Amino acid sequence: MSTAELSPADQKKRQRYRRLVFLTWFLTLDLIMFGAFVRLTDSGLGCPDWPGCYGKVTPIGALADIRAAEQVLPQGPVTLPKAWIEMIHRYVGALLGLMIIGIMVMAWRWRDIIGRTPWLATVTFVAVCVQGAFGAWTVTLKLMPLIVTIHLLGGMGLLALMTWLAARERTYTPIQPENHRYKPWVAFGLLLLFMQIGLGGWVSTNYAALACMDFPTCGGKWIPAMDLQGGFSLVRALGELPSGEAISQKALVGIHWVHRNFAWVVFAYMGTLVWRLRGDPGLKGPCHLIAALLVAQLFTGLTTIFFEWPLLIAVLHNGGAAGLTLATVTLLVRVTGMKPAQIKHANVPQFA
Repeated sequence: MSTAELSPADQKKRQRYRRLVFLTWFLTLDLIMFGAFVRLTDSGLGCPDWPGCYGKVTPIGALADIRAAEQVLPQGPVTLPKAWIEMIHRYVGALLGLMIIGIMVMAWRWRDIIGRTPWLATVTFVAVCVQGAFGAWTVTLKLMPLIVTIHLLGGMGLLALMTWLAARERTYTPIQPENHRYKPWVAFGLLLLFMQIGLGGWVSTNYAALACMDFPTCGGKWIPAMDLQGGFSLVRALGELPSGEAISQKALVGIHWVHRNFAWVVFAYMGTLVWRLRGDPGLKGPCHLIAALLVAQLFTGLTTIFFEWPLLIAVLHNGGAAGLTLATVTLLVRVTGMKPAQIKHANVPQFA
């Protein structure tokens, strides 16, 4: 149903839904960036319980407990700045959950006006609930690498769902019919991207970013001595092997080396794909964005090594992964042949 066929009241409802979708999509991207900041500043245990901070709503109420923890470990995981960083992340996450609930309710109540199935909004609601659970387990299981990595992937998955919701509400030039055959190729590219994001999360959560300090070799060797079995043992505590021993340098090298080299697979595959699709006017925007972000990821990844993991660059590297996710999902939506939104004179955000 086009906007021209709706009553003025129904047009306002549809616009209200669309604005909420785009605002929530933007907040999801921001929360992923802030989540990287939480992780990279070691603030994940700034408040070592959940959902409050020592049972209080804000760090102000927990100030005595925080000060006591600081006296025991002045440079430990619990400090007042880290507590605020962690709690702000939780507050924004709760707000995001409420906004997604609003999207789901609107999608069901106004499904005839919106003209889209409400099930995608429902799946997004389930995803944000699961993401909240993993956020809690991240704290209660003391930054267990597997849980933290799944939490990162969950955030990217939530961004993918929100991008899909937003892309359905966006107008764009219909693509050339012959390019619909690239749907499985784009879907496979998205799978490769999520695998690489998972490997990057594994590097970050195991503090393996500086395990190889040179490039393109690692420790002066193309294939260094590695403990892949230890490095990719999943069920274990932070900094430990399943046996309880401290994780070895060889295990950290293995984690870093696999992430670094799989990046070339993703770079080559996605680069080739967008090169083939870039000539289609309906796909030019996301293709150009993917190409630019691939180069940016290469730059920030190398800068992370050469400048020994500066915070800003590391956060930008995480943001680049989020950007690749939203651009690839946008590309996938378009090659599936989804009908562009039939909306005239809509004042809404545009992307890719």
